[in-house]
Amino acid sequence: MKTCVITLAAGAVMMSGLGAAMADTIIVKPEDQKVYREYVHKHPLASIKLPGVKLDIGTRLDDKVELREVPNEKYRYTVIEGRTVIVDPETHEVVQVLDAN
Repeated sequence: MKTCVITLAAGAVMMSGLGAAMADTIIVKPEDQKVYREYVHKHPLASIKLPGVKLDIGTRLDDKVELREVPNEKYRYTVIEGRTVIVDPETHEVVQVLDAN
């Protein structure tokens, strides 16, 4: 019985680690990233600064941050400190940060 409980606990720890690892995975496929990059290049948006905000996947941006639509794409984008940031328009969470080219 003790072995079973330890095994279950170890499995739970591994699954939570897997969840954390999955949070760091790329949500926007490389071919879609290209679509965003090209669209932003053709439709420049002024870069904004958000002091104290760390741009990571899952970071929630303030609702006041203007998000721009890319036709036929699920997510929106903004440009923060020269980096294109792809954002879920429903949650305002960052789903991908594209480094400046």
